[in-house]
Amino acid sequence: MHDVERAFREAHGQAVATLTRVFGDITLAEDAVQDAFVTALDRWPRDGVPGNPAGWIVTTARNRAVDVVRRRRRGRELTEQIATDRLQAESTAGPEDSELVPDDQLRLIFTCCHPAIRLEHQVALTLRLVAGLTSTEVASAFLVPEETMAKRLVRAKSTIKAAHIPYRVPDDVELPGRLRAALSVLYLIYNAGADDVRRRDLRAEAIRLTRVLVALMPHEPEAVGLLALMLLSDARVPARGDGAHVVLLKDQDRSLWDHSLISDGQELVLACMRRRRLGPFQLQAAIQALHCAAPRYEETDWAAIVRFYDRLIAVMPTPVVALNRAVAVAETEGPQAGLALLDGVVEQLNGYHLLHASRGSLLERLGRPHEAAEAYDRAAALARTDADVAFLSRRLAEVAVGLTGALDGEGTLPVAGPSARD
Repeated sequence: MHDVERAFREAHGQAVATLTRVFGDITLAEDAVQDAFVTALDRWPRDGVPGNPAGWIVTTARNRAVDVVRRRRRGRELTEQIATDRLQAESTAGPEDSELVPDDQLRLIFTCCHPAIRLEHQVALTLRLVAGLTSTEVASAFLVPEETMAKRLVRAKSTIKAAHIPYRVPDDVELPGRLRAALSVLYLIYNAGADDVRRRDLRAEAIRLTRVLVALMPHEPEAVGLLALMLLSDARVPARGDGAHVVLLKDQDRSLWDHSLISDGQELVLACMRRRRLGPFQLQAAIQALHCAAPRYEETDWAAIVRFYDRLIAVMPTPVVALNRAVAVAETEGPQAGLALLDGVVEQLNGYHLLHASRGSLLERLGRPHEAAEAYDRAAALARTDADVAFLSRRLAEVAVGLTGALDGEGTLPVAGPSARD
């Protein structure tokens, strides 16, 4: 059963993408692939998983879709179209030899991430159609009722149909903006798993989909940068605690880091550097690569990290980036310099618990325990997870009894996402 489910999930996005190209109907394609899965559940445990699961599913699903089309009153023209030379050529291949067009997946990703679709719907649709998660799994990932998620998926597909969103890869003029949207969706999927180290499934799916995008668009450096960023962040997950406790970067057992992932991520960062077209994801990955390169926390190259933040804030001038840069500056120029920079973004990030946690750390280092306690109290009140609340409450208690200690900068602040809980 598990082998069938795993093989189906890996083949789902390819199959839906190919059938959408053939029939021009996402809903028909999705339903036909789901029917093929039901057939696979019956046959594969008995006959074994085929050598090319995606090809088997495409062939089985296509036959199912043809049957559906033939039963439709207005399906005659489409049925005749299915009899064209192109489709006949595809149907002559056996279930394990059915040709899949790589660009089909690329078209599907860009369709799901079209700007006419609301962002939360883009994320849901990508997880459902490309990643093959069920509506229940997608709803669980984003902590919303299944009924709510089902409505989002229906609305997203309705938008595609009503807005006549083309099923194609954007042209050269459209591509930069559309690619950023697709990468942002994959980044949000990863972060949904990064917020809870136990959600390995979401992190793994985001990494898998990003690998697909990189394989399909190997010359797009920002896609490569996002993949590097995810790998470098994921490499440190084993040392970050079990989800119930926060382990700061300076306290982590670095022998638990996945050094194979770190090597892969750093190699991708070096490849990005050689291209000299550094964008936001590449710069964030470079910062993470520097953290991963330090054998001990005390050997972190903070000066180089600040330089990368200087470049990042020039292309991505957001308050969160400014906050992260301030913490790095505190490591090179001292807590007073970092605090001055943090105070410059208090108004924009007053509801963000990591801002107040970072202020508490720097105030504590400056010997201002009363103000530090107020900052930690505010941070604990705003924290979203039980682990963060417990950690910040403990810091507050320690300050209150006159103990020393501080949160490290990178450990409390995300580079802009995946390493948020280091």
